[in-house]
Amino acid sequence: MYTDKNGNQWYKVGLHTHTTLSDGRLTPEEMAEVYKNAGFDAVAITDHWKYYPEGEINGLKIISGCEYNIGSHNTIDGVMHIVGIGMKENPNLERATTERQQAIDAINRLGGMAVLAHPAWSLNTKEDVKALNGFSLLEIYNTVSAVEQSSRPYSGYIADVLANDGIEFPLIATDDAHYYNGEDEAKSYIMVNAESGEVEDILTAIKDRRFYSTQGPQLYIKREGYKIIVDSSECRMINFLSNSSWEGDRVIRGEKLTHAEYAMRDYERWVRVEVVDENGCYAWSNVIMK
Repeated sequence: MYTDKNGNQWYKVGLHTHTTLSDGRLTPEEMAEVYKNAGFDAVAITDHWKYYPEGEINGLKIISGCEYNIGSHNTIDGVMHIVGIGMKENPNLERATTERQQAIDAINRLGGMAVLAHPAWSLNTKEDVKALNGFSLLEIYNTVSAVEQSSRPYSGYIADVLANDGIEFPLIATDDAHYYNGEDEAKSYIMVNAESGEVEDILTAIKDRRFYSTQGPQLYIKREGYKIIVDSSECRMINFLSNSSWEGDRVIRGEKLTHAEYAMRDYERWVRVEVVDENGCYAWSNVIMK
């Protein structure tokens, strides 16, 4: 946790990890030690079809979770992974019979949030998403989807085409850690502006969209009418993405940038912000609808 210059408390939270309870290489206790040492305040344990309850491991807050991977390897036949976080009890879903909407409904019924996990990795389309109801969050970046045998970690495209259709979900960055080999753990996370580090307060803040996604850079967004104001830690690029394919002032590049402003055009329906620091680490805002 850190406190910003305005006195706001920010908590470092990971929302997608795996352990030896499914296909991760560390036990829950070993995983918790890794993330605690990396400065995390809370982590969701989201093993495949294995519900993990809310609790605490060696001082690290644990958010309840589970991942429901529907489909196999062939994306032509349909693959979708749905992560549930914050459920009050085990949904007790059966892998052989659970369909996409059933998983989402069960997560929501038990007070949780349904996350569309790594849609680019799964080659999900906007039609796939629009056919379903009840998603709370969408993974903009998924660390493990860039390592080992994977290569599609970034899902900005599907977030943007959905926003073009007036559909937006808060965007989270996650690790989806499996290997714990220095490449997929403690890399991508959200910073949450919560009242405290208790799980209930963190989940409330996520539901209220009081967070941003990051791999390190700090990001603060303020809106004044149709003007978007960005303050950040030092970075080399501040990018205002929107339904516009090109604008002359949309991408700002330089050294040690910490501030930028962007005025939305009349025809722009939404904007979101990405910043990149000198080490190539990103931070992502949520979509801001006009």
